[in-house]
Amino acid sequence: MSDPIYLDFNATTPLLPEVVEAMRPYLEVHFGNPSSGHVYGRRAKAAVELARGQLAALLHCEPDELLFTSGGTESNNLAILGLTGARPASRVVVTSVIEHPATTGPIAALAADGWRAVRLGVDGAGVAVLPDALPSGAFASLMHSNNETGVLQPVAALAALARRADALVHTDASQSVGKVPVEVRALDVDALTVCGHKLYAPKGVGALYVRRGLALKPFLLGASHERGLRPGTENVASIVGLGAAAQVAARTLAVEARRVEALREQLWQELAAAMPELAVNGAGAPRLPNTLSLRFPRVSGAALLAAAPQLAASTGSACHDGHETASAVVLAMGVPAAEAEGTVRLSLGRSTTEAQVGVAAEALITAWRGLVASQAR
Repeated sequence: MSDPIYLDFNATTPLLPEVVEAMRPYLEVHFGNPSSGHVYGRRAKAAVELARGQLAALLHCEPDELLFTSGGTESNNLAILGLTGARPASRVVVTSVIEHPATTGPIAALAADGWRAVRLGVDGAGVAVLPDALPSGAFASLMHSNNETGVLQPVAALAALARRADALVHTDASQSVGKVPVEVRALDVDALTVCGHKLYAPKGVGALYVRRGLALKPFLLGASHERGLRPGTENVASIVGLGAAAQVAARTLAVEARRVEALREQLWQELAAAMPELAVNGAGAPRLPNTLSLRFPRVSGAALLAAAPQLAASTGSACHDGHETASAVVLAMGVPAAEAEGTVRLSLGRSTTEAQVGVAAEALITAWRGLVASQAR
């Protein structure tokens, strides 16, 4: 049996050919330590700085405002714990109820240390409902787009509130960078997270933008790598890959976004024609062009995907000890639990084709009809 059609690009992406080729010399030949003063080290350092510039060009920031990390989780932790550690201010942290665990984890640590955590709810479309004002000196963290629904969040509006309250704002843009324009100057954020394996770079590499002039307290202690804010010898080959992926995204983002959005709409139209009760999580809100979070009626998402082995996708639920529970994100939108359990996330990518979309739609329709028919017996 051939491999299933991959529709889980929000979980991870394959390496682009351009990324593999850019990395190859730093895996096979240029093995130097960027901290070494000889030619081997200088070559590695130059490669790291080139990648820093490539990513800065995509994000519209200065290269010296970027730190390389091991990925989105480390970047979120460094932003949240590092900025609050350097500037405790009001000891109030503002976030949303739909954040990724890489954000909720460090915020829980702040709460355990006595910080007051304010968690913003979302409306029926999954958009965070902002307050009229932020507490003076607060720290806020709001994801740029939700990894399950693809719904874009009001980060720039939150940043505007922060400016009026002498507050700081961080956004986890792991799912957004490379799919939609993400420009730190336009967003006016103080910190922004990038995750390599979400934009066709390797796993185990990421970056953190920190606005120039802000103090950041490192939670890893060691030597002076990355200006002493993220010690440890740089992962040169993967950083090179992240830079190459950023360069491809900068060159092709607009065209690719239109292409993949058209495929997403084709998939939705084919499914909706066969299943009139099918619903989109986040309908009516701005969403990532590649993401389609659907609630299939009268079936569970896990059962549906099990009945469609031709596809590799994700459900909107978590399975613990054999019991399926609805996604907290979808529940927060006011969807009843029985309906939320029917959620399936279909996320498309650069290698998705029109033919694959047709096969995927047929597989899901057939699987859904079979499950509904078996329940009627």
